[in-house]
Amino acid sequence: MSIPTLLVLDADPLPRLGRLTGRVRVEHADASTLAERLPSADVLLVWDFASHAVREAWPGEGPRPRWVHTASAGVDHLLCPELAASDTVVTNARGVFDRPIAEYVAALVLAFAKDLPRTLELQRERTWRHRETRRVAGTRAVVVGSGPIGRAVAGTLEALGVRTALAGRTARAGVHGPEDLDRLLAGADWVIAAAPLTEETRGMFDARRFGMMRPSAYFVNIGRGQLVDEEALAGALRGRWIAGAALDVFETEPLPPDGPLWEVPGLVVSPHMSGDTVGWRDELGAQFVELFELWAAGEPLVNVVDKQRGYVPGH
Repeated sequence: MSIPTLLVLDADPLPRLGRLTGRVRVEHADASTLAERLPSADVLLVWDFASHAVREAWPGEGPRPRWVHTASAGVDHLLCPELAASDTVVTNARGVFDRPIAEYVAALVLAFAKDLPRTLELQRERTWRHRETRRVAGTRAVVVGSGPIGRAVAGTLEALGVRTALAGRTARAGVHGPEDLDRLLAGADWVIAAAPLTEETRGMFDARRFGMMRPSAYFVNIGRGQLVDEEALAGALRGRWIAGAALDVFETEPLPPDGPLWEVPGLVVSPHMSGDTVGWRDELGAQFVELFELWAAGEPLVNVVDKQRGYVPGH
């Protein structure tokens, strides 16, 4: 039996794949060489999960990898019509980022409630100004996106005493459907965007949705940048339609130094880091090796993406 070829779409630092030594032929590609090397690969590891090179290089006909794994939760950066229509299996990094992102959201909720950004500003100004802050327990949140990340966020907020509702693509036990979303937004103190990027979710947080939120509400996006109309959010913050917001993902990344979002009052900007805790790359590499063990043994893979929906279906 021939040794399979694993093609890695590189990013620094490279994944640790020592456990696969002698069992797979590892080759490397970047955006400029991916197209020519894809036809000879059995497996593609999209280690550079910010790259859109797969969408541009995927072959329409002929040889192609039987399995593609991306070291990310989102798959919108690689899915294209040709890949979606093929028999190639796509898997993602579901499970690695759930708890870290939930902790990050909880930190933002507490920081907003306790006015920590203003405290740090006043400290830099050497200004002593007593203020009152908000209780977190007893407030209401809606988490938009009922996958593992959304559920982890909801569970963490509930542990803080926040009454939390989950909203997803379809209504089911413990999850509200799209028909309930506007009502939930109107009553929420915290709105957390954790949905995958699909045609249905693209731009879902627009001027209309920000306009129906409470003036005391805060908005947090740890899903995908394209879920949000950034100009509408900036307008809502400048007009004080909502109290504040935090974005960890953006339409364009990195956010350009001269981008207008840096100057928006009440907006916390972070560089797509909510799920990236110490050792996260090693976790991603170990997850891929475990999946490779299943694939090599002919066992069913986990984290299989529904290529038509654009995410791993829930159970």
